[in-house]
Amino acid sequence: MVAPIYDEIRRAPKALLHDHLDGGLRPATILDLAAGISHELPAATPDGLAEWFVAAADSGSLERYLETFAHTVAVMQTRESLVRVARECALDLAADGVVYAEVRFAPEQHLAQGLVLSEVVEAVLDGFREGSAEAAAAGSPIRVGTLLTAMRHAARSMEIAELSVQYRDAGVVGFDIAGAEAGYPPTRHLDAFEYLQRENSHFTIHAGEAFGLPSIWQAIQWCGADRLGHGVRIVDDVAADNSLGRLAAYVRDKRIPLELCPSSNVQTGAAASIREHPIGLLRDLRFRVTVNTDNRLMSGTSMSREMALLVEAFGYGWSELQWFTVNAMKSAFIPFDERLSLINDVIKPAYAKLMS
Repeated sequence: MVAPIYDEIRRAPKALLHDHLDGGLRPATILDLAAGISHELPAATPDGLAEWFVAAADSGSLERYLETFAHTVAVMQTRESLVRVARECALDLAADGVVYAEVRFAPEQHLAQGLVLSEVVEAVLDGFREGSAEAAAAGSPIRVGTLLTAMRHAARSMEIAELSVQYRDAGVVGFDIAGAEAGYPPTRHLDAFEYLQRENSHFTIHAGEAFGLPSIWQAIQWCGADRLGHGVRIVDDVAADNSLGRLAAYVRDKRIPLELCPSSNVQTGAAASIREHPIGLLRDLRFRVTVNTDNRLMSGTSMSREMALLVEAFGYGWSELQWFTVNAMKSAFIPFDERLSLINDVIKPAYAKLMS
């Protein structure tokens, strides 16, 4: 079997479920927007800035990693900047061969210059619409769904949950909570999750990245998460002989999707390297594994790069890449018929050609 090469992977249709809007800005855009608000940056050129973001994320220092978002969020405080960043996000993902993406952001982090929550959401949705229309006109159609994120250390989760329901027919497809897991369990936001369940709305929860099995257990059994943001620490419930503990068995049996982010997990210490990433074992054990970017700027990555890294580390071919892609589409927060159409009309025909 000839291994897929990067250019082929880039052209193959891909589906992305875990991507942060404030973690994927173009360096040139950050420089441009920062100049307009006199925000000081750690580098003065696009290449230098890109290198700084990756180095800071690789540093092993949580403080320095969080500093990276201070710079991106700082330049995303006006309607114009939010529209621009969202438009460019859609264009960049489409250029990378992504045909479906769910991009998340926390509206509460973009209020510093007077916007209200609804204005933030509408600006991002407008940007995604503009970018998607431009991508389609250029021959690279993409469907972008938006996830609204609440910060788990804050107290606005009910507001954000209500906002996600308010805009679910306008492009918002679900809800998420993010932020430090330790000390901020998802059960602090039970009222929001119970509200979303009553409203028949979808939600994912960042869990099992840093804090391990208790975080996963609470996200699923207390909060009712449809998917696990990261969820990589479920491997802690898999024994050396590959037998599954009760929680791991439940996650696999229920086909609860894992939003795995290989490069990001290596940066944060959840995995020692791509080759040692639990994605290989979890895929072999047939968990509902998906491949994601998390923060494209901080990891210097893309969906094509993530898949190419897995090809190199695990010897995967087109059948495995198709499996990851179909898993993601099966797990998306859009209606069943739309998921099925993308799988049967776009993804499978393209991979059939690549495998022929």
